[in-house]
Amino acid sequence: MDRNSITGLLLIFGILALFWWMNKPSDEEMAERKRQLDSINRVEQLRAEEAAKTKEVEESKEVAAEEIEKQTARDSARLQAAGILAPYIRGKQEFTTLENEEIKVTLSNLGGRIYSVELKQYETHDGKPLILFEGDNNRYGFNFTYNTNIYNTNDLYFDVKKAGSNSVTFEITGPNRERLAMSYSLTDDVHMVEHHIDSRNLGNKFATPRNAIDLEWTQEMPAQEKGRQFEQQYSGIYYKFFQDEVDDISGTGSDSEDLRTPLKWIAFKDQFFSSILISDDKLSSGFAESTALEDENSPFLRFNKAEAAIPFDFEQNDDAAMRFFFGPNHFYTLNSYEGLDLHEILPLGWGIFGWINRYVVIPVFNFLDGFIGSYGIIILVLTIMIKVVLFPLTYKSYMSTAKMRVLKPQIDEINEKIPKDKAMERQQATMALYRKAGVNPMGGCLPMLLQMPILIAMFRFFPSSIELRQESFLWATDLSTYDSIVDLPFNIPFYGDHVSLFTLLMAVTNIFYTRINQEMTQSSAQMPGMKGMMYMMPVMFLFFFNQYASGLSYYYFVSTLITIGQTVLIRQFVDEKAILAKLKANQKKPAKKSKFQARLEEMQKQQAQVQKGKGKKPGKKK
Repeated sequence: MDRNSITGLLLIFGILALFWWMNKPSDEEMAERKRQLDSINRVEQLRAEEAAKTKEVEESKEVAAEEIEKQTARDSARLQAAGILAPYIRGKQEFTTLENEEIKVTLSNLGGRIYSVELKQYETHDGKPLILFEGDNNRYGFNFTYNTNIYNTNDLYFDVKKAGSNSVTFEITGPNRERLAMSYSLTDDVHMVEHHIDSRNLGNKFATPRNAIDLEWTQEMPAQEKGRQFEQQYSGIYYKFFQDEVDDISGTGSDSEDLRTPLKWIAFKDQFFSSILISDDKLSSGFAESTALEDENSPFLRFNKAEAAIPFDFEQNDDAAMRFFFGPNHFYTLNSYEGLDLHEILPLGWGIFGWINRYVVIPVFNFLDGFIGSYGIIILVLTIMIKVVLFPLTYKSYMSTAKMRVLKPQIDEINEKIPKDKAMERQQATMALYRKAGVNPMGGCLPMLLQMPILIAMFRFFPSSIELRQESFLWATDLSTYDSIVDLPFNIPFYGDHVSLFTLLMAVTNIFYTRINQEMTQSSAQMPGMKGMMYMMPVMFLFFFNQYASGLSYYYFVSTLITIGQTVLIRQFVDEKAILAKLKANQKKPAKKSKFQARLEEMQKQQAQVQKGKGKKPGKKK
C-alpha cells in the first residue's frame, strides 16, 4: 500500500472518530436510556409474575374446589353417619352460670361440662380472684360408640335446658325420644355441685366397653400461693378406695398409678383448695397420673389426669349420680361429710402425729380462734399451753441431767482408776455408780422422746392450716408461706432467693439452746466431733425452713425461747448440792437388784471374762 492510500485511510478514520465524538449521547441521556430499558424489563417481569400468579391461583382454586368438594362429601357422610348426633356436631359455644355465696360455677354447652370455678371468698396471693380452673385447662368427658364411630362428649354442642336458677341440664335428643343428658345443680351445701349423667332409649344406638363409661378428667392446676416449691410439695391427686383407705400421688415429683379396685372419690388437691369428684355409688376402677411442672415461670403447678370407669348401661336407661366438691381444705368442712374421709387429703401426719393434730391441736386452735383475732397471738398462746403441759417432762429431763452432772467428779475418778483399754470394766463401774445413786442414765432421753410426737405434729399442722393463709403478723404478710425481709438478686442453692426473719430467729435461739445444753451435759465424754455437729443443726434448720411457712418457724422460735426460759428458771430453783447429798445418801443404802439388772450384770461379767481370755497370750508347747 502506497503513502497516499495510508494517508486516505487515516483521514477517513479521523473523520469517523470526530463524527462519533460529536454525536455521542451525554451522561444524562445515557442514564435516561438505562432507566427506560430497566422500566421495560420490570414491566415484562411483572407481567410474567402476574401470569404465573394467575396460573397458580387458578390451579389453587381448582385444588380448593376439589378439596371442598371432598370435605363436603366427608362432612355429608359424617353427618349422615352421625344420625341423631348430626345437629350437635357443629354449634356455638354458650355459657351458663350457677352461683351462691361461696362458689361461682360457669358451665359450657360444648361438652356439657364445667368450664370454670371461682371461690368467691378467697383471692390468690397477689389479690386476683381465685379460679380453681378455667377453659380448656380443665376437660371432663367420656367416649362412646355410635354407628361404629367413636365420639367424645367434649366435642358435642349440647342443647341447654335450664331447669331453675340453681340448676342446668345439657342434653342431646333424637326423634324417637332418645336422650343423653348431663345435669348440674347447686345444693344447700355451698361447696357441692350435684352431677348426673342419664340416658333414655339409647340402648340400640350408643355403646360403651364393659357396660361402663370411661370418664376422663384432666386439669392443669394453677399456682395460687407465693411459695411455688412449697405449694407444689403439698399438691397432687388423692383418691379413696371404696370402703377402704385414702391414698395419694403428691410431692414435687411425677408419678402414676393403676387403680384396679373400686374407688369412692378422686381429688385434684392444691395446698389449700381442692376439686373432688365423688360417686354416689362407686367407680369401678381408674387410673391417676400427676406431673409436676418444672418451669418456674409457668402459671401452672401440675398436670393432673384421672380416668374412672363408671358402671353405666345404655340398655337399662341408666343414671350415674355424682357430686363435685369445690372448696377449701379446711379440716372441719371436709370432716363434715360423714363416711367420705375427705379430711384425709390434709397431710396431718400418720399414726399418733395425725391423732394429736385431729384431737388436740386443731380443736384447741379453733377454740382460741373464737376469742383471739390475731393468728400470731393464737400461735403464741397455743405454744405457751403446749409448753405448760410438757413442763413436767422438761423438769424431769433437767433433773436427770443435773444428777448426771453432779456425779461427773466420781465418774472421772472411775475413768482415772480404770484404763481406757478396759472399756467394759469402766462401763460396769459407771453403771454400778448410777445404780447405787438411784440415777437412770436414760432418764433425760425419755422425756425428750415423749415430746417428739408433738413437735412432729406441729410440723405437719402449720403447712396444712388454711386458717393461716394470708393472715399477717408483725412483718410477716402471710403466715402460711415464708416471710421475706430481704429479696436477694440471686438464688442460693438449698436456701433460696430471700431471707426469712422468723427462720433466722429460730436458728439463733437454737444455737443459744445448744450452748446451754452443752454446758449442762458434761457428765460424760462426748464422741469426737459431736459438739460441732450439735451446732451444725441450727445452721441446717436455717436452710431447711427458709422456704417453709413463717407460722411454723415462728412457732419453733417461740417454743425454743420458752424452753430456754424454763431451763434458766429451773436452774435458779434447783440446788445441785442438795441433789449430790441425796445421791450420796442413796449410795450408802443397800442396793436392790431387779431380775433384769441381775441378768444384765451377769451378761456383762461373762463378756468381760471372754475378753479377758482373748487377751491372754498362748503358752509355749513343751
